[in-house]
Amino acid sequence: MSDFFQTGAIATLHRLGPPGLERLERELERFSEETPMALVLPCHIRELGTPALNRIARELKGVTYIKQIVVGIDGATRVREWKKARRFFQQLPQRPMLLWNDGPRMQELFKQLDDAELSAGTGGKGRNVWICFGYVLASEQARMVAVHDCDIVTYNRELLARLCYPVAHPALGFDFCKGYYARATDKLNGRVMRLLVTPMLRALKSMFGQHQYLVYMDTFRYPLAGEFSMDVDLVRRVRIPHDWALEVGMLAEVIRNSAPRAICQSELCDNYEHKHQELSPRDREKGLNKMAIDISKSFFRRMAAEGIKLDSGTFSTLLSAYMRQAEDTLRFYAADAILNGLKYPRHDEETAVTTFVRSIRTAAEAYLEDPLWSPLIPNWNRVQSALPNFFDELNEVVRRDNEA
Repeated sequence: MSDFFQTGAIATLHRLGPPGLERLERELERFSEETPMALVLPCHIRELGTPALNRIARELKGVTYIKQIVVGIDGATRVREWKKARRFFQQLPQRPMLLWNDGPRMQELFKQLDDAELSAGTGGKGRNVWICFGYVLASEQARMVAVHDCDIVTYNRELLARLCYPVAHPALGFDFCKGYYARATDKLNGRVMRLLVTPMLRALKSMFGQHQYLVYMDTFRYPLAGEFSMDVDLVRRVRIPHDWALEVGMLAEVIRNSAPRAICQSELCDNYEHKHQELSPRDREKGLNKMAIDISKSFFRRMAAEGIKLDSGTFSTLLSAYMRQAEDTLRFYAADAILNGLKYPRHDEETAVTTFVRSIRTAAEAYLEDPLWSPLIPNWNRVQSALPNFFDELNEVVRRDNEA
């Protein structure tokens, strides 16, 4: 059973007592009459046939309150891969619509955006989620959207129900819900969250005080969770990063476009397991190293937008403050693991911290070289204003790709 502690700037909705899945789904059925719900699944072609995606498909067959499922397929560069993806998702009774992001028709749409100086950036999860959101808006079938990954080994229907419920409930008043959960097996997982994000946020707070943005970000129990739900009006307004900082970049956009009282986080499950990335300490373009660089740059850009001056001296101080926070964090997690009988590979944890120091330094250098560079894709309000027929064209492309 979870605690019931409220962490600060936003509401925390805990998982207390038995799951109550039957009650949640019964109420979601009722809510869906007024608030039709869409589920967006960003999926890479290599995830087809994995135990995780097979389990997700089995669980989704029993979900009746979702009106629309939209699956963004990345990495399908050949027709046979696209057809394989379509065959796999045809098993779902919700008749999902798939977006062939690497198909020729969709590539023409991305080129049209580039020509209009509305680039959706390079391929990846951020662009995948963004174009899926565009299709949800273009098809006009849903009033709220939920998103989760396709590599969740421990997936069950309760996770989706607890993700949708806070935004779907007509009386709770939430526009955005972020999922959170524990991440532990025989050891503690979630290295980027534990050893980069939290220590860096607290180092920044030691430098700049209780700044609203830093307090807000530090309030989230798991800001790197890939699960969130939101009202479609908010979908229109937020900009999504196309790099590996999708989750923290989204949170920054949400607080920019919504009031804190309309934002919550919901505990989705007892434990959560998904695909693990390699640390890649010597390669800035791969694994957790690349993720840490993009996340750090996202924090720096947002702080600058808040009027905080960042220069080489600031970053030197940050590295020292981060190291001190990370050292304390290592000791705390070692004690937590020992108390719970878990393994604690101290050398691996130290290596991760050393890697993240280099990641922060690389991100700082990139920021100082070009402080105005941004990975944020234009929001859908801007796209619709600049290209009034784009939604019609997107609808037509998706229809033709799914019928071919």
